[in-house]
Amino acid sequence: RSGRKMRHQLRLQTRLQNALLRHYNINSQYKPHLIRDYWEPVIGLEIHAQISSISKLFSRVGTRYGAPPNTQVGIFESAHPGTLPVLNKRCVEAGIKTALAFGATVNKISLFDRKHYFYPDLPAGYQITQLDYPLASNGRLEFIVLNSSLHKHPYRHSVDLLQLQLEEDSGKSIHDKDNNRVLVDLNRAGQPLMELVFAPGLRNGEEAAAMVKEVALILTRIGTCNGRMHEGALRVDANISVHRPDEPLGTRTEVKNLGSIGSLLKAVDYEIQRQIDILESGGNVTSETRSFDTHTQETISMRDKEVIQDYRFMPEPNLLPLRLHDSSEPNCQYDGSLDISKVRAKIPELPEATRQKLIRDYGLSLENAFLLASKDDLLDYFMAVMSNTKRSSKLVCNLLLNNLLEALNSINTDITNSPLSASAFGEIVDLQQSCRIVTNISQQVISAICIERDSRSPTQIVLDNNWLQLSNDVMEEIVEKILADNLELVEKYKKSKKKKLLNALMGKINKASDNRANMKIVNDVLLKKLSS
Repeated sequence: RSGRKMRHQLRLQTRLQNALLRHYNINSQYKPHLIRDYWEPVIGLEIHAQISSISKLFSRVGTRYGAPPNTQVGIFESAHPGTLPVLNKRCVEAGIKTALAFGATVNKISLFDRKHYFYPDLPAGYQITQLDYPLASNGRLEFIVLNSSLHKHPYRHSVDLLQLQLEEDSGKSIHDKDNNRVLVDLNRAGQPLMELVFAPGLRNGEEAAAMVKEVALILTRIGTCNGRMHEGALRVDANISVHRPDEPLGTRTEVKNLGSIGSLLKAVDYEIQRQIDILESGGNVTSETRSFDTHTQETISMRDKEVIQDYRFMPEPNLLPLRLHDSSEPNCQYDGSLDISKVRAKIPELPEATRQKLIRDYGLSLENAFLLASKDDLLDYFMAVMSNTKRSSKLVCNLLLNNLLEALNSINTDITNSPLSASAFGEIVDLQQSCRIVTNISQQVISAICIERDSRSPTQIVLDNNWLQLSNDVMEEIVEKILADNLELVEKYKKSKKKKLLNALMGKINKASDNRANMKIVNDVLLKKLSS
């Protein structure tokens, strides 16, 4: 049994190395990420995603989150003698759908195995998982890294999905240090999981965070996992190593159970720096399992991995091989329990396709398309406003992502519960697009409705407050008056042509117009008069 485990680890290690070589040689966008005297980090992630299902993987027991301890437990989860597993069809469908969304090959035959280890929250003494013959393999994920503070422009990156396997979760141990005891909650035991094993193609915490965000977005879009990391529905293990360019890969460490995007980002970057510090001081990195302490913001050692643990893997004797078929293939033999083709037909539009549609059909930038596609409710609001095809998509996007979201954040609400309906927001867009109001007034109208809870229509608010944009004649009169009242400032500008002096004049004009002047027109008029 131990020999089988070692052979599996060698095969998986070879696949990881081959995937990394393909990534270096094929990915045209790849550039080694070198830090601190030419160290190159390599990160690979394993993601455990809890399947959205009302019952557990091998029983009919419920999966309600937040239920009182040990109330979501049946005789199978508590390992009563003689109880047998019954595979949840919904979970298999979710696994197939997820695999197809990542472009993976769904295996027509997959097997379940027992992974033996002792832990208080694992009553049976083993976990049912998949080892040599998983549900799917050989997929690929492309995602966008978007962080304006680190990168001037967003860029695309990709990693291979090596395999996707179904497995059951363990229970939860609660350490009561005050009373020197360990409490066990078996509500989580038997929860259906998908483990997604990705190739080591990441280079820093930002890329790891961006990748997990994309995975969560895809899973929530297709409805196989709710992606709520704070509830433990998505947990990440990060394998991290550093090496010099053109040298073999370094010794890797594994940081377990990262339960938030922030923890993942910080843990990866901290571990990279920790390993570099060790190597530069002449030491050796130890192969070990570590955890991330959210209080100290450091990774801490859990257990040594130099000695391979013998999990005594064996085939699960109480589950037959999982057989599937694909009716879309020629000469298909209908001997499988599920039709892959029918599951494929249920996959909705994926986030990347949505982004491409927004860029192609509405002329949005990649950054704005990324933001809209990241939240379904925000995307629905945008599409509702754009039901009027005459509206400028860029203006809608700008007012939505900057002005409206800022107002909603100030009152701690989201777009779903926005006091400003999509139709009323569209009315504001129409007012500005037709040059009846300027941008500043649009913001004031949005604030009036969202923050002050004004029940009037946007048009009525504008009319009642005399906020209509000034005519060109009135704007020209204001410009001439400001120039006449600030002769010294005008002379200084004509001599120096300094931008800040021009901005000072623009500010005075805007104030004199009660923020109702179109500043683009004002700028043209002002420059024309200053040059004469």
